This record gives sequence, C-alpha cells and structure tokens, in this order.
Amino acid sequence: MSAIQSLSPQGLYSSASVPAKISLKFTVSCCSLAPSPVTVVNGNAAEKRPQERNEIRLGLPSKGRMAADTIDLLKDCQLSVKQVNPRQYVAEISQLPNLEVWFQRPKDVVRKLVNGDLDLGIVGLDTVHEHGQGNEDLIIIHDALEFGDCRLSLAIPKYGIFENVNSIKDLAEMPQWTPERPLRVATGFTYMGPKFLKENGLKYVTFSTADGALEAAPAMGIADAIVDLVSSGTTLRENNLKEIEGGVILESQAVLVASRKSLVQRKGVLDITHEMLERLEAHLRAIGQFTVTANMRGSSAEEVAERVLSQPSLSGLQGPTISPVFCKRNGRAVADYYAIVICVPKKALYKSVQQLRAIGGSGVLVSPLTYIFDEETPRWRQLLSELGL
Repeated sequence: MSAIQSLSPQGLYSSASVPAKISLKFTVSCCSLAPSPVTVVNGNAAEKRPQERNEIRLGLPSKGRMAADTIDLLKDCQLSVKQVNPRQYVAEISQLPNLEVWFQRPKDVVRKLVNGDLDLGIVGLDTVHEHGQGNEDLIIIHDALEFGDCRLSLAIPKYGIFENVNSIKDLAEMPQWTPERPLRVATGFTYMGPKFLKENGLKYVTFSTADGALEAAPAMGIADAIVDLVSSGTTLRENNLKEIEGGVILESQAVLVASRKSLVQRKGVLDITHEMLERLEAHLRAIGQFTVTANMRGSSAEEVAERVLSQPSLSGLQGPTISPVFCKRNGRAVADYYAIVICVPKKALYKSVQQLRAIGGSGVLVSPLTYIFDEETPRWRQLLSELGL
C-alpha cells in the first residue's frame, strides 16, 4: 500500500466552492493491518498485564442511540442498570451481584476487553472488528441483539468518472488509479477500510481520517470515495453517492462480546455470561410472538388435536397444548370443551385466529410473550465448545 498522504482543501478550492454549513477535519493517519502487541495508556506505551481484581466488569456504550438501546434491552431482560449519579461512569445491576457496569466509548470497550480491564461488553460488531483487529482473545457471545443495525460500506459518486462504475471490480479496474494519482478514500475505519480494498485488488489508495460529514468529501474534491456506516442509505443518496456491488465490508448490529481469558480464568465470569445469555435469548426469541388460547368442543383431546393440526398456522413452537375444560353436570365433572394454547408469530396472528374459529374455536384470548426459555440455549453450547469446556 502506498504511503498515506495529507489531503487538505486549502489552496485547492476557493471559499466560494465550499458549502457554508459543512465542517470537515482531515488528518494524516497511518493505517496498520496488524494489531500491535503494545498497549497505549494515557499516551504512553506499556506492556499488557493481567488485571488482579475480584469484580466482574461489563462495558456499555456511554452515549447516543446505542447506549439508550442497550439499557432498554437489559431492562427488558429484567437486568436494570442502576446508576446513582448520571455523571459517574460506573453502575450496577442488582440481579447480577459482583458485576460492575462501566460506561465507555464503544472503541474503548473493545480496547479494554483486549487489555483485561473489562470482561464483557455490548458494542456494535463493526467496533469489535475495527478496534479488536482480529485479536483472538475476543469472543462473540451473542451476535444478534436486534438493534444498532447498519453496514460498513464503500460509497462513490454517481457522477463523473464513476457514473458507470457499479461494482468493486469495476472500481479496481479503473485506469485512473496510479502511484501518482491514487484513489483517495475518506474514512474513520482505518483498519477495515485499507484491509478490504487491498483484498479486492486496489493497489493505489490513500486514506484520510475525518471527523464530520464524510458524505461531503467527494463533492468538495477532498476524496474520491468514502468508507462509512450506512443504515437506510438516504444520506448517501441525498449527497449523490452510491453503494456498489461487492462494496459492503461488514453487516453490523449490537453484539455481546467477551474476553476469552476472563471467561476461562476469572471466577464468576462464565456464570454471569450464562445468565445474561439465557435472559437475552429468552427475551429476543419472544419478541413478536403471541400466546393464543381458545376453547373448542370435542369428543377427546386427540380429536381436537387432529382438527388443530390440520391448519398450517396452528402448530405452535412444538405443537398445540390441549387440556380438558371441566364443568359440573348432574353432580359429575365432565369435559365437553378443550382449551387450546398455541404460540404464533405476530405476522400470522390474525390468520391463526381465523383458522381457530373455522374449526370451532371460541373465546379466543391473545397475549404477548415476554420470554421463551429453551431447555438450553444453543449459543451457550457453542460457547462452551469454543472454550474447550
């Protein structure tokens, strides 16, 4: 890869050509493709050392939408984060004794997991890859927490020399890129960006890091392309930028990540991880699921089951639960009706109610599910296997 070049608009563009309300700061940055064995502490290099402490530490994002969504998810799992003073960076979860919650910048959560200052963390998968840089001590416990969805993507202008460029292959084959005139990319992802472009055959590339509206860089002539997080793609389109085939570097969402060393060596970390994983799995599996209960007249539970199972939307998770509904007649307890209980997804709810009515169901009750606990969560078995336990 060629050396990083400083890209500055001063002297290249007149003040009249720069949009008035856009502030961009570009700095020279060296992009390394390999993680360093040295830890930087307060600006000084220091060797990694094991952390001697008894408390188990969970790192959470300190600001923004990711922080709010993380707190909400934990609350929905009956793991409420209690922060005595909102200005403090430490909190607790009363249901998990001996656990400290530390609010940090997402990238610092990952760095401190690697350094041994934290044991567990919730951050975006893109943050794990960018700042973990393939470190083998990082292990993903849950890879789909169902919030923070986005993708890290390469975007180029729709116009000019890029008008007919529709794939990463097209971009790599453009004759314009030479040692004297490399492709200029603005990004905050100085590990994954260079790695991705190198792997896709782009030999002549320079990178600049930027704080601010990256989407403005191509229009200002400061960069030819950007590598940035994309959610809906609306901001790209509004700035005349486009994603291209093969240009998605990573599909990302919030994940639960841990230090492998902590899981194996620190007392209590594996137990807390198990409980968090079970609560998360049970809650996430229940999202969008409803319990449907109805009464149905029948001669036996088997006969009612035959009718229920004849309808494709009424099979439930493993099959319907059917039990007799007793009433007293002539001094005896008799069962003319049976109660049917099934679990159905939200998208099939109305259709399921219609099918229950069609086969004789009445008094249909619907209630949302909060948790669905499996006999054992598959992710837990996978984790134990990966740890060799």
